Amino acid sequence: MLAQYMDEFEQEPFEVSEFIERLTWRINNEVGISGKNADDFNPVALHDTFIQTIKDMKILQEKQQTKCERLEESLRQEQATHNKQICKLQERHQVAIDWFGQLDEKINSVAGKIIHLGEQLENVNTPRSRTVEAQKLLNHMSEFLVPGPILNDIFTDPTRLYEAADVIQKLYTISQDLPIEKFAESKRKIEKMYDDVERRLIEEFATAQKCEDIEKMKKLAQILSQFKGFTQCIDAYIEQSQMTPYGGKDIFIGIAPMCKHHNEIIKKVFANPAQVMSKFILNIYQLKLHQYALTKLDDKRDEEKYLRTLYELYSRTLKLSADLQIYMSVMDDDLLQKLTQQIFTKHLANYVEIESRCLTTKCSTELERFYVSKKHQKKPTERFQELRRDMQALIGTRANINIAQIEDYGGETFLCEELAINMLQEAKAALKRCRLLSSAIEMPTNVIKLNDILLRFLMHEHVVYALELGLQAIPIAEGKTFPQLYFFDVVQKTNIIVHLLEKLSNSAVIPCIINTPKYSDYMFKRRLLMEQIEKSLDQGLERSINAVISWVKLYLQSEQKKTDYKPETDMDTISSVACLQVVQNLQPALKQAKRCVDGDNLQSVLHEFGVRFHRVIYDHLQTMQYNTAGAMCAICDVNEYRKCIRELENPLVIQLFDILHALCNLLLVKPENLQEVCTGETLFKIATVSAGNTVGHLPMEIVSLVLGPKMPAPALSAILDPSVYQCTYLRSRAESPFAQSSRSGIITWNFQPKQTSLVMESEIPHISNPGIFPRIPA
Repeated sequence: MLAQYMDEFEQEPFEVSEFIERLTWRINNEVGISGKNADDFNPVALHDTFIQTIKDMKILQEKQQTKCERLEESLRQEQATHNKQICKLQERHQVAIDWFGQLDEKINSVAGKIIHLGEQLENVNTPRSRTVEAQKLLNHMSEFLVPGPILNDIFTDPTRLYEAADVIQKLYTISQDLPIEKFAESKRKIEKMYDDVERRLIEEFATAQKCEDIEKMKKLAQILSQFKGFTQCIDAYIEQSQMTPYGGKDIFIGIAPMCKHHNEIIKKVFANPAQVMSKFILNIYQLKLHQYALTKLDDKRDEEKYLRTLYELYSRTLKLSADLQIYMSVMDDDLLQKLTQQIFTKHLANYVEIESRCLTTKCSTELERFYVSKKHQKKPTERFQELRRDMQALIGTRANINIAQIEDYGGETFLCEELAINMLQEAKAALKRCRLLSSAIEMPTNVIKLNDILLRFLMHEHVVYALELGLQAIPIAEGKTFPQLYFFDVVQKTNIIVHLLEKLSNSAVIPCIINTPKYSDYMFKRRLLMEQIEKSLDQGLERSINAVISWVKLYLQSEQKKTDYKPETDMDTISSVACLQVVQNLQPALKQAKRCVDGDNLQSVLHEFGVRFHRVIYDHLQTMQYNTAGAMCAICDVNEYRKCIRELENPLVIQLFDILHALCNLLLVKPENLQEVCTGETLFKIATVSAGNTVGHLPMEIVSLVLGPKMPAPALSAILDPSVYQCTYLRSRAESPFAQSSRSGIITWNFQPKQTSLVMESEIPHISNPGIFPRIPA
């Protein structure tokens, strides 16, 4: 049992409660109790087992305690043994340290003696070595003092070139102090041999460079640095390094990699790599790049190609200078910039004249090609053209004859977005070159000069000219023919061209001049140009709307029969032919306006057209007489006009026609029901405004257009009088329905609120019987 208990106690983790549970379970199994009947439980057996188990555990504890004491005693004995061994080792270590100290002192003593002995030997050997060297030099010198050729092998054996170089360099230095009277021939022979050895050293250096033998090149460069022709060695290295182009025909591709490669070699070979590298790059600019630029820019017959080549070469040279700046020393910080200017100075001096001439030629050619394609010969602008047109229109209206000669050019606008894009692309390229090739002082002036050329051809000679032709082509309303309106297309194309021009100006012109005095002059000229264009667009839109409205008025006056609204016999209730014809012609015109005008400008144009159209229809209905069947026809006509006007999507105009339709419905109302009908939603608002001077939910502009600002009680009673139907329309126009403004460089024509001259209360007559709608016969 003790062994079993030990196995259970050594389990991890050990739980006391689980141990007791297992013990209880074993006791129950031994006495044969199944656990299903609680009455068969034997507590005495369980108690005896627990007592026995406790005794066994006490015995086990005593055994374990004895074992622990024995192990502790063994541990103490081993610890004492190890302590003794450690003490012996420490004593031996201390003895070793003492011996090492004594050995170090002896070594230092011997080293001191050796150094002292070496110094003594050096003091003795140095004079001896110098004497030996001097003797050798004197022996070699004697050979040069004796007449005849030099027969010493040292100067003829290629394997002893380094030794010959050392000897001849020293002899050359000595010979400089000899008097020329006695030693002229000897000095000449020494100089000749000096030059020959130097030449052989340079040739050997060039041979080593071809093989990229860095160690040999370094040794030769070190020897040649003592010779007067060391610069020839550097020149030979540079010439041979740049002999083979890295980039083929395009010299710029290979320069940067070449410099990087040779910079590493120069650092290893030469003692002064910074100066050698500066000379390396200087040779590239003064010889390679300068000659390359002269060859490329020699032909100036094709100015466009010349400018493109100049821009490419100059920009790539600047980029190359930025890449090579890391190899330049601090003292040569601006050397590359000066070298670049030296290469291109002659070409940059007259650059802007060539650029201006080229841009003028390109724009002029594009413009001429465009007009030739249209088979059009530009006409000079006639003075007093507007006055003559107005006089012709006035005479034609009064005399009922057409004397105006209007040419519409078959609908051609003489505006081309492709032509504008071509000109803008040419100007953009010219401005890009100008920003790079012009100096900081001259750049604003040059940019303005190029921009003026663009404005001259694109805006003045193309857009402004097309606007003048477009204004002259706007027809004057006459007869049954609906006027053909091409000016809306002119508006659309003008807006596109001006938008493209503004985009170019904001990106390429303004950043170059914004902080200079030229900026204010530029903005002033631009504002004048935009005002001129906006004025022309204003006149064109005004004339276009007037042409349509005048045609509607004349057409209804001539084609609307009196019997349409007062037939003598019964007829079908349908819209009149004149009304349908007007609507049929207006729908394409409205679609054209929506297609060519957008945004707030479109809403303003449609609003102005709708208000004027409402006035024409209103005035036309005032001239007619009605009976019951004719009233139904008039209501159908107004309803057709309402359907057409809904395409304008203008709430004010739609409400104006709703009111007009409601007033026309009064023609069918019996007198005794008129008061009730007038209290309806639409007419009740008019009556409320007239009687109580309150606007309610009706916009004041509609009230002004329909009733005036303040209608007196007699006028209100005229509306409500069962014997009279009256609607007063009061409105006067401002000088111009359009006002110009420019936002972000895009032309917009915002319609401003009119300065309406409203009729005063005292000016409204007391209506007794006559009115827009006379009484309906019973």
